[in-house]
Amino acid sequence: MTAPRPTFRVMKNGYDRFAVDDAIERYAAQVDQLQKQLDAFRTQLDETQKRLRQVEQQYNAMVSSAQAQKEAADNIARLSLREANQIISTAQKNADDIVRESLQTARLILTDLSKLYGGAEEVKDTTKENLEKVIKDLNSFELPRMPDLRWLEEAEKKLR
Repeated sequence: MTAPRPTFRVMKNGYDRFAVDDAIERYAAQVDQLQKQLDAFRTQLDETQKRLRQVEQQYNAMVSSAQAQKEAADNIARLSLREANQIISTAQKNADDIVRESLQTARLILTDLSKLYGGAEEVKDTTKENLEKVIKDLNSFELPRMPDLRWLEEAEKKLR
């Protein structure tokens, strides 16, 4: 995006003042426009970083929640197994019908626990994928190149 080098008509005491002023105005407007773009990109970067922090917080909360659910599931499984063993020992003493009913109840509880555990893993994996996508998007974000301002210094030197 390099602009062509301006040429000015030579006058008695230097260059055409109005042409030089016009060129400086155009370059100043271009610098202002580029500064506005840079500010917009910085704002966008800040918003993206803020969103990343929010997603990370959500992810951490979900991981924490998933861990708590897993611990609860493990506790429930332990308690269920303990209860199932007590029911089995009582059932062995009482009758075969009671044994069948207690095993059926234990099986349903374990099936529900298995579904709960699978759901927690799925939520964790989905959240992890979403966070990786956000990180990938953030890593692929590039700021525009600043224009080479050497021409401005050269123009100022010529004006002196």
